[in-house]
Amino acid sequence: MQDQRSDNYKKQAEKFRPLLQNLTKNPGAEMLRYGWRMQDVISLGQGEGCAPTPDFINEATYTALKNGKTHYGPVLGQPALRDEISTYYKNIFNLNIPSNRVFITGSGTTAMHLALTSILDVGDEVVAVTPIWKNLLGAVEIAQAKTHTVALEFTEGAGWRLDIDKLLAACTPLTKAVLIVSPSNPTGWVMSKAEMQRVIDFTRERGIWIVSDEVYNRSLYGQNHAPSFLEVANNDDLVLTVNSFSKAWAMTGWRLGWLVGPSFSEGIIRDLALYDNMGPPTFTQFGGIEALKNGEAFIQEQMKMWQENLNYLYDRLSANPKISLEKPISTFYAFFKVKGEDDCLDLAKRFIDEGGVSLAPGCAFGHDSKGWIRLCFAVSRTKLEKALDRIEKVIGA
Repeated sequence: MQDQRSDNYKKQAEKFRPLLQNLTKNPGAEMLRYGWRMQDVISLGQGEGCAPTPDFINEATYTALKNGKTHYGPVLGQPALRDEISTYYKNIFNLNIPSNRVFITGSGTTAMHLALTSILDVGDEVVAVTPIWKNLLGAVEIAQAKTHTVALEFTEGAGWRLDIDKLLAACTPLTKAVLIVSPSNPTGWVMSKAEMQRVIDFTRERGIWIVSDEVYNRSLYGQNHAPSFLEVANNDDLVLTVNSFSKAWAMTGWRLGWLVGPSFSEGIIRDLALYDNMGPPTFTQFGGIEALKNGEAFIQEQMKMWQENLNYLYDRLSANPKISLEKPISTFYAFFKVKGEDDCLDLAKRFIDEGGVSLAPGCAFGHDSKGWIRLCFAVSRTKLEKALDRIEKVIGA
């Protein structure tokens, strides 16, 4: 009966576009679904912290709801939020980003889709730095463009680095964009400002876009923020930066993000957003305004907790001779390799079946990371300790 039902579903699915039928699967999402079916599984596979959204953000949003902010709003977002993001860049990065370059979106993922859809045509090529969250490559795939990858290189004792010469050499006359996530999910690698300058000098000469995912740029340990391509770009450079309220302000479920484009991009992005989603929800944006105005203390509080968890996790896992792990300098992920294990899907499944802990397989971040596992440590210390006990039970000490 089950086989017959699967056959029926497959036949019905054939009525959709072949491109969508054949989209590359996301192993991370599949592993999460597998873990959700089990009892007593600790989930450290998702990319979010345990903290609830701060009350002051919730209250601002509730006030907006009570005041009737439930109707259609401007397609590119509330002017007050666009202005506040402009102020945010001035206060945090000392940058002058006018609000007409800021576009509010219904999540960072939506911002990435708008960015890529606005510049890619069928057959265009994108050079992407991996490991990278699979959904970003999926957005390139949906645009019917082609992806060429350049992998971060891992060395025991030195950690992750990007060979800039290899990145630039991968660009061809067909290259439309370079796609970079910094700070990196899943490795915690951070591109330096000097490296960004090299890349933009190269792309500027050749008319290549830079699409920069900067969702984690407030998660650099020991510093207020990670470098941004906006710090090395001119107003009219071909640079699109993606950001989100999800990580820094604990607003993953709000689905609220933003895109910053060059000085000439407002009209194009407005037209695309109009046909794509008619703009982000109205009332959530008032929570975003409050987050930017009064959220710095919360960010620092979160960073302190993440740093303490990172130190604890690193001391435990790095002491295990079966594990390769370099201490990340950013994000709330530990990306580690279990020596002798090359099939990360099988290993992630064993962690669930034998240990009751759900982790993200490295292959969810590109073919260059098949032997790796990602763990999110932005959880309570009690939960983290219990999860590490279970991990050690599966792989041994």
